[in-house]
Order: sequence, then C-alpha cells, then structure tokens
Amino acid sequence: MLRGQRLSEIFLGRFREKRKPLLTTFSWPHPIGQAIVTSAGAIGGAACVFSGQPLDTAKVKMQTFPTLYRGFIHCVVSTCKQVGLRGLYQGTTPALMANVAENSVLFMSYGFCQQVIRFTAGLHNEAVPIDMQKACAGSVASIFSSLVLCPTELVKCRLQAMYEMEASGKIAKSQNTVWSVVKSIMRNEGPQGFFQGLTTTIAREVPGYFCFFGAYELCRTAFADHMKCDKDDIGVAPIVFSGGFGGACLWLVVYPMDCVKSRIQVMSMTGKQAGFFKTFMTIARSEGVRALYSGLTPTMVRTFPANGALFLGYEASRKLMMKQFDS
Repeated sequence: MLRGQRLSEIFLGRFREKRKPLLTTFSWPHPIGQAIVTSAGAIGGAACVFSGQPLDTAKVKMQTFPTLYRGFIHCVVSTCKQVGLRGLYQGTTPALMANVAENSVLFMSYGFCQQVIRFTAGLHNEAVPIDMQKACAGSVASIFSSLVLCPTELVKCRLQAMYEMEASGKIAKSQNTVWSVVKSIMRNEGPQGFFQGLTTTIAREVPGYFCFFGAYELCRTAFADHMKCDKDDIGVAPIVFSGGFGGACLWLVVYPMDCVKSRIQVMSMTGKQAGFFKTFMTIARSEGVRALYSGLTPTMVRTFPANGALFLGYEASRKLMMKQFDS
C-alpha cells in the first residue's frame, strides 16, 4: 500500500465490493459501508472502555484532587477501600455512550470536512489532498464529535469523582447513578450545563486526533515495511502496539488540556468553576505546572491496552462484517 494513503482509511477502513466501491475518496460512503465502519468503530470504542476504565477513573480522580493521593497505586487502593472495586468502574455507562457517539459523528463529518479542506485549498475535485490537508480534515471533524462527546464525558467525570466531592464537603451526598447526575445537571444548570468544558474538549480533540491517528498510521507503515507486507496484514501484536503508540503520542501532547477539562467538569458541580484559561492559570500558579500532569502515570499505563484494544476491536470487527457481507 502506498505510504500516502487516504487518511480516511484510518477512520473508515477500505470497504469495497468486487465491482463497485462503497466508500469513495471524495463522496459520502455508501449506507451499507457506513453502517459497517460505524459499527466497527463502536465495537472498538467499547473494547477501549472495558479494558481501560479503572485506569481512567484513577486518572480523573488524580486530576481533580492532585493532593489527595500520593500516587497511582495509592489512588486505586484507596478507592477500593472506600467504595469497593465497583468504584473503579464508575462512569462506565456514559463512557460507552461517549465512545459510540463520538465515533458515529466523527465518521459522518469526516467526508464533509475533507470536501471543505479541498475546496479551501483550491484543489480539483479529483485531486488527492496531501497528508497535512487530510490531517486537518480529521482535526476539523473532531470539533463536531466534541459536541456529542462533551455531555457524556461530563457525566462520566462527575460520577468518577463523586466520592471525593462528597467527602470534601463540596457537594451534598447524593445517589451515584447516571440518571441522578443527569437530573441534577438539568435541575441546577439547565441544558447548557451539559457543555461545561466544551472549549477545553475541542482544544484537546483537534491536536489529539492529529497526533493519535498520525502516529498510529506511521507505526503501522513501519511494521509493514519491516515485514514486507500490506499494512492490513501486519498481525495482532503490531496493531495493538501501533494503537498504544498512537495513544501515548496523543496524551503526551494534550494531557494538560485534559486535566483542565476534568477539573472544570467536576468542579462545576459547585456552580463556581471558571473557564478554560482562568482554570489553567489558577492550577499553574497555585498548584504548579506539575499538577497539570497529575494522573499521567495511569493514563500512560492505560493507553497501550486500551487503545490497542480500540484498534484491534475496530480492525477485527470490520473485517468480520465485511467478510459476512461479501459471502
């Protein structure tokens, strides 16, 4: 496969009939192809959540309360002692909803964003955009996915940090359920309350997607060149490693923004949380720059199994569904 392959293949894969392509470079995907790749993305997202949820919970707790825990292990052990093992899986339902919603919107908007980027660059309809232009299209598409990701991540983060918020007296004791959090947001903040941290989510997603999928594809290319085979035939271990490498690159670049996002979404339960820039400067000045990287250890530990599972689930389920449809 050519090194400069379409970036859309990273998101959508290559779904073709023997005679007529269902996914084309510059047009909306065929409904059947769209359904397959969207389902594959949802399965990959679910695999990512189930494999990495406990570590994600530890990350959010450490981001929100950096002085409460001495480290990753202390956070995990304390959570298990306080609320049991189930405490590490708080927010699993909204996390699943977030991944499914994000992938669906991302897939639908990517084709349109690629059209816009090509038009803006003055390229002919049949011209193939350069890699940087394709990466920009993916980054712009992530803005649309952020609109559905933010509300579900807000509920997830609040559930994950609920025990600490109650124990510190910042909020009154309440039920730790998805529905109770949703009702509380609607009652106290209104519909706009679900979009607390939207600016920070967008600021994280745009560069994050560029790094994530760029690193994943670069790593797959290196494996394919070394193994003298097609990128789709590199095997399970290289796919898992490539996914983990992409995730590591993403988090190293955008982690401070994710920390600010978690702080805004959790602390907004008190009704007094500031916006992105003020929160960022407050953390840096009063707690130090190091506080912006609280929880990085569980994040980096999580990224290889979680993002490896994401891409393995996506690639395996996509190929299985393609095989079933072609048979």
